[in-house]
Amino acid sequence: MNKRTHNATLAARLTSRLTRNTLALILAGGRGTRLKHLTTWRAKPAVPFGGKFRIIDFPLSNCLNSGIRRVAVLTQYKAHTLIQHIQKGWGFLRGEFGEFVELWPAQQRLEGSWYSGTADAVYQNLDIIHSHNPEFVLVLAGDHIYRMDYGAMLAYHVERNADLTIAGIAVPAAQASQFGVMAVDNEGQVLRFAEKPGVPETLPGQPDLALASMGIYVISTRLLRECLILDADQPDSSHDFGKDIIPSLVGRAR
Repeated sequence: MNKRTHNATLAARLTSRLTRNTLALILAGGRGTRLKHLTTWRAKPAVPFGGKFRIIDFPLSNCLNSGIRRVAVLTQYKAHTLIQHIQKGWGFLRGEFGEFVELWPAQQRLEGSWYSGTADAVYQNLDIIHSHNPEFVLVLAGDHIYRMDYGAMLAYHVERNADLTIAGIAVPAAQASQFGVMAVDNEGQVLRFAEKPGVPETLPGQPDLALASMGIYVISTRLLRECLILDADQPDSSHDFGKDIIPSLVGRAR
């Protein structure tokens, strides 16, 4: 075995260990008002795509193809068709090997209300997350259409000794006010983060582009728990990852 093959094998083993120790949380409770009548009777992740598929199938497929086989789908708004689709199409994983795609309906364990934001959705399920004892939590949106290898993102997260890693993509500056916008240094460290800013900060030397968050986060379970418990005690918080959790970490976490 030559050195390059040896290094590739070690990298593959590292990624495999990381994905096994990761729990993916797919936030699938949103209505998606921009789709208008398509989401009158169903959550946005349940909207049909390409015939028999649904939008939720994209993050689910990404998880399985990345080697992440512990996945929870957090539901809320008009989830019946979404639940049906997942039960019928994603029930083939081997539970005896610790593999699953679980449905976590909003159960109001800690609060007497529905989820008030993306961070609150995860906070209200901290007890279930704890029971699975993951080293890392991968937070995903259930209504995005894309292909991605989360294993590579996990490996990057560990390689950089990061506390939180955010997936980003360059978007036209004119559209960036619809997203969370990041400013980063040459090492990829997030310097500033603004959720849906009126005047988005552009990339250095590229005034027509901004770096937008994809709503994909890797975070250690320990730090996630600390952040969510602290945020839950803030009465003026909107309990959202983009508006509250990430800005609170910029400058004090890696």
